[in-house]
Amino acid sequence: MDPIIILQAGVTTGTVLLFATLGEIFAERSGVLNLGVEGMMLLGAMSGFSVAVKTGNPWLGLFVAMLVGGLISQIHAFISITLQADQVVSGLSLTFLGTGISLVFGEGLSKAGTISLLPAFSIPLLTQIPILGQIFFTNQSILVYLGYLITPLAWYYINRTRPGLHLRAVGEYPSAADALGINVFLTRYLYVFVGGAFAGLGGATISLAISPGWFSELTTGGQGWIAVGLVIFAQWDPFRAMGGAYVFGALRRLILDIQGPTLIFGLANPFYYNSYLGFFLQMLPYAFTVIVLILGSRESMRKRIGSPAALGNPYVRGERGL
Repeated sequence: MDPIIILQAGVTTGTVLLFATLGEIFAERSGVLNLGVEGMMLLGAMSGFSVAVKTGNPWLGLFVAMLVGGLISQIHAFISITLQADQVVSGLSLTFLGTGISLVFGEGLSKAGTISLLPAFSIPLLTQIPILGQIFFTNQSILVYLGYLITPLAWYYINRTRPGLHLRAVGEYPSAADALGINVFLTRYLYVFVGGAFAGLGGATISLAISPGWFSELTTGGQGWIAVGLVIFAQWDPFRAMGGAYVFGALRRLILDIQGPTLIFGLANPFYYNSYLGFFLQMLPYAFTVIVLILGSRESMRKRIGSPAALGNPYVRGERGL
C-alpha cells in the first residue's frame, strides 16, 4: 500500500467530486438548492459514454454530457424558481428521474465495446517536484489538469468579478438585487444550468477518463450525494471544495487498499479477514456526508458557516424580506 499511489488516485477520482461540487456551489450561491446532482451525473456518464461509443470522439461525448446535464437541470429550475415548489422535493425527484432515464437509455452500454479515451499525460518539469510532482502531475487525465485550472477561475469569478457579485447578491438578498436591476429569475436559471453542466462533466469524467468501458447504476456510486455534502463542508468556497474532493478521493482509494491481505511493511491486515469491518469502512464517507447535511440544515449552523441567506427560499417579487 503505497501512500503516493493512494494520494495520486485521490486526485484522479477526486476530480469527479470537484466538478460536481463546483457546479453545486454555483447553483447554491444563486439561492437554489439542487439535490439532483446524482441523477445529473448519471445522465452525464451515460450520454457521454454513449456518444463516444457511437462517434469515436470522447470530446464530443464530453460536450454532450455537459449539455444534457445542463438541460435536465432546467426541470428543477422551472419547478423551484417559476412554480416556487419545494426545492428539496424537486431535487430529489430530479435524482430519481435522471437515474431512471440513464438506466433505460444506458442499457447494454457496458457491452458496447472499447472507446477512445480522453488523453492522460505527465507534465515534464512539474513531475520533478519531490512527492507533489508524482501526485499531481504524473500520468493524470487532461480533466484533472482542467480541474486545477477551473478551481481558481471559479473562485476569482465568484469573488472578484461583477457577474460574481450579482450571483452572490441574488443568493444573499434577492429583493435588493432585483431593486438594483439584476434579473433574479434569469440569474438563478443560468446558474442552475451551470451546476447541471458541471454535474454532467463530473459524470462524463468517470465514464470517459476514470473508469471507462462500462455504465450501470453503480457508475457514480453515490458521489453526487457526497458532492452536496462537500459544498457545506467547503463553506461554498471553490478552493476548500478542491481540498475536500481530493481528500474524499484518497479516502475512497484507501478504503479499497486497506481491505487487501497486507498493510504497509507486509503486516497482516485485520480488515481483510473481517468483512464487517470492510463494510464499515466503505460506509464512512457516506456517514460523514449525512452528518454534514444534518448539521448544515440547522439555521444557526448555516449562518455560522456562511450559507447563502436566501438558499432554498423561492423569490416572489414584491414580497418583503429575502
